[in-house]
Amino acid sequence: MEKKYSVAIYPSEEVIEAVKTMKDYLKSKINWYNSCNSTAHITICEFTVDDSQIDTYKQKLFKNCDRLIPVQVNLDHFGYYDNAGAFFIAPDEDSKNSLRLVMKKVQETLKPLNLKKSDDPHMSIGRKLAPENLKIASQLFTTIDIDFLCYSIVLRELDPVKKQFFVIDTFEFGNNPQPEFVQGSLF
Repeated sequence: MEKKYSVAIYPSEEVIEAVKTMKDYLKSKINWYNSCNSTAHITICEFTVDDSQIDTYKQKLFKNCDRLIPVQVNLDHFGYYDNAGAFFIAPDEDSKNSLRLVMKKVQETLKPLNLKKSDDPHMSIGRKLAPENLKIASQLFTTIDIDFLCYSIVLRELDPVKKQFFVIDTFEFGNNPQPEFVQGSLF
């Protein structure tokens, strides 16, 4: 049976709690909205695959994550996507570049799959917000400065009833980078 999965970065418990407080505050002002109940995360990609194949991809993720090095992430400003009605917390430039490398490596690992990829690392507060609610969010939240150490990724499965992803596995970074293979020439 095909199931929907997501690979994401979860921040520290402190950041998860801080973001939950922000989401709850926004919910108190505009009522229910998309992603108001989701755990704080940075999406790397989503895909659908037969559940009989997921162990193969778990092994690939484990092998890939063993090579990754933990990165410090600083989230220092808010942003939004008008077209998606998304309001989010964004990383500084150094963190964005480090996260993009992690995201790219993970996405390459899952390349045979038809991935819905994210290439702009961000932590959503709300999605599919109406323009007036996007404006309210940007007025409520103006400054932020939080950080965490990204040392793992999570694999999540969609609960079709609750319409929420739940974590089924965590892959810690092994800090064992492999030298890049460069094609040489004999002559």
